[in-house]
Amino acid sequence: MGDDAGAFRSSVLALHRATGLPVVFGGALTGPERLRISELVGNTTDSLAGLVVRQGSGLGGKAMATGRPMWVSDYPHAPSITHDYDKPVTHEGLLTVLAIPVVVRRRVRGVLYGALREPLGLADRVVAAAVQTARDLEQELAVRDAADEALARVRREAAADEPQGAAARWEEVRAVHAELRGLADQVADPALRNRLLAASTRLAAAGAGESGGGPRPMLSPRELDVLSYVAVGCTNAEAAQRLGLLPETVKSYLRSAMRKLDAHTRMQAVAAARRAGLLP
Repeated sequence: MGDDAGAFRSSVLALHRATGLPVVFGGALTGPERLRISELVGNTTDSLAGLVVRQGSGLGGKAMATGRPMWVSDYPHAPSITHDYDKPVTHEGLLTVLAIPVVVRRRVRGVLYGALREPLGLADRVVAAAVQTARDLEQELAVRDAADEALARVRREAAADEPQGAAARWEEVRAVHAELRGLADQVADPALRNRLLAASTRLAAAGAGESGGGPRPMLSPRELDVLSYVAVGCTNAEAAQRLGLLPETVKSYLRSAMRKLDAHTRMQAVAAARRAGLLP
């Protein structure tokens, strides 16, 4: 969860844009059953900055405990929550507050908040936009977790340096390479997408020790995505399913890649891409 704080920073800004709420804030878990509010937009005081919210306490703590969005229209007098944090909330002048937990694999990773300084109801559109922002963050964290797990598998395989397992380890590296490129395609955040693609490029370069010094063929990202799955034995239909494309579209990308690589078969294209350091 080392990068959760950065992801929450981006999502708090996205929440402000999506809902138009004047005050938005949030934070990631910093330990068991507690989060720290680290990101704020629209605040006029520092009363909420760095506030530690414990599970079950206040509105955010209740959202953490239930795993569901919660909101109140008169925070200081709301009977449905504890009032452990009335002082900082009142100091900031907040009355209507919405708290949405960010849940990945049934585990709360943090909370996003939106607030008004008036005791008003929240429009369905605003609540829906806030919930969607939290869902987008959940997907980003889930994709990042999957990428981290894939890279960890590669490191474990590399650490077990038995010569007889080299072929099997390279197959695992190739599978992870394809998985990273597939994950990158699902990510909306450009910085995270570039990190995933950079990681896949490093894996590809690891197998290029014997490649020549000539110019590399220029494959498009989609052509390389398709070849990555072909390299691990996927059919066109399987590659299409994993990449969210039509089988005919995959076939078109594959034909184009074969032409650029001067290959007459799928496997010739994979071999040429490996020699060029485009695939592991």
